[in-house]
Amino acid sequence: MARDNILFVIIDQLRADCLFGALADHVDLPNLRALMADAASFRQNYSVANPCGPSRASLLTGQYAMNHRSVRNGTPLVHDAPNLATEMRKAGWLPLLFGYTDATPDPRVHATGDPALTSYEQVLPGFQEVVEMRLEESLPWRADLMAKGYDVPPYPAIFRPNGPRPDDPALYRAEDSDTAFLTDATIRALRGRAPGWFAHLTYIRPHNPLVAPEPYNRMYDPAAIPLPERLGSMEVECGVHPYIAPCHAKNPIAGMVEGFPNLQPTDDAIRMLRAIYLGLATEVDHHLGRVLDFLRETDQYDRTLIVVTADHGEMLGDRYIWAKSTYHSAAYHTPLIIRDPALPASFGKVVDLPTESVDLAPTILDRFGLDVPQTMNGRSLMPLLRGEAPHDWRCFTFSELDFGNPVAPTLPQTQLGLTPETSNLAVLRGQDHTLVHFNGGLPALLFDHRADGEMRDISGDPDARETLIAMYRAMADHRMTHAASRFNRTMVTPNGAVTVPRE
Repeated sequence: MARDNILFVIIDQLRADCLFGALADHVDLPNLRALMADAASFRQNYSVANPCGPSRASLLTGQYAMNHRSVRNGTPLVHDAPNLATEMRKAGWLPLLFGYTDATPDPRVHATGDPALTSYEQVLPGFQEVVEMRLEESLPWRADLMAKGYDVPPYPAIFRPNGPRPDDPALYRAEDSDTAFLTDATIRALRGRAPGWFAHLTYIRPHNPLVAPEPYNRMYDPAAIPLPERLGSMEVECGVHPYIAPCHAKNPIAGMVEGFPNLQPTDDAIRMLRAIYLGLATEVDHHLGRVLDFLRETDQYDRTLIVVTADHGEMLGDRYIWAKSTYHSAAYHTPLIIRDPALPASFGKVVDLPTESVDLAPTILDRFGLDVPQTMNGRSLMPLLRGEAPHDWRCFTFSELDFGNPVAPTLPQTQLGLTPETSNLAVLRGQDHTLVHFNGGLPALLFDHRADGEMRDISGDPDARETLIAMYRAMADHRMTHAASRFNRTMVTPNGAVTVPRE
């Protein structure tokens, strides 16, 4: 009997609250919502790293950034780190990539002049790239546009709105967009494959630059879109912590759309960009629906493990911040939907236990009876899908951000007087509190979810001292427990090397 397929989908920069939360009532995502009703949804899922490269390194290696150390777009990932694709290959699977992994190659295994060393948008070892679709490259898509008669400018001008307003349409029609092209190519490639395939499908949208083809560019009325969560003015926000001002300066609203360098963060502009973002999310939903329809039409829907998530979130103007280089939950909170056809009792189930992006690789391996490498920090979600509640399940999620650059120092790095090694932060999110620890001697932040969400730092409150100490202990314990673990359960003995598996 043929084994089940695997469809592992990552939607770049999709906020969790588009499906449950502040924006859920303002965006139409019928296919994702239908899938949630026919699958298990994890509502407290968080990316353990930002931005795209580090987050995907963690997703696919199952490791925290503190271990894989590919902590920036462009920081190499060691070539021999076990990952989901390499482990699936050991069991006879051919992991197919439709899109990108943003895996920066290890320069030790490439010649100095190798073109692979000129871009962080490379393919993670173990995957077979079927359709190249990268943000800065996307050569097959561009060739397709040229063949259809479009005048195709280079990146990033290809993503400039075709008109004088940020919400003017893209230069390409909806049926010719990057999202449409990738979906067409994926369905075409999978149609000819026998059951038992593994497809990793990665959509660029709704990642910026925010530009959408008609009708998605003006699908939503900006006036009906809620304004972001924020404290008074940007000046008030900058007073919260020394990191905030350079963070704002590094990621202004004008950086979210191509060709409008003087765009100011007025309420009208903010609502406009939020509306475009939601339009792009709806476009992705439409095309993901086409993939799911393909599975149904070919009688493969109930023979496919479907995993849908995002690599990270997007601030979208919350706290006057754009993109994801921050510590706030909106930048890390991601949707996670898993449909295991072998577990119909999980359909419609909602899980509110804290889960992390590092859990997905162990989950897929465990689902097919494969060993989870000792290097993987995540835990299989299969017990939760089966309705079991492990007594030792985590109480926190842990995330990291490196915001420096050793080659071209970043604005936060230089303004705060930090080195590449100290330009980083770590976040521990519990049920009631969140602790943000900054390296380089910068002050910590502590938030009480029950009282103020992330709106007020209570780290200096006398009544919060015990909580602050407890959270720091928990963070230290977490880092010590999950330190690089390739050989932490291996001992060389008189009888040879002995490895004791994790329970």
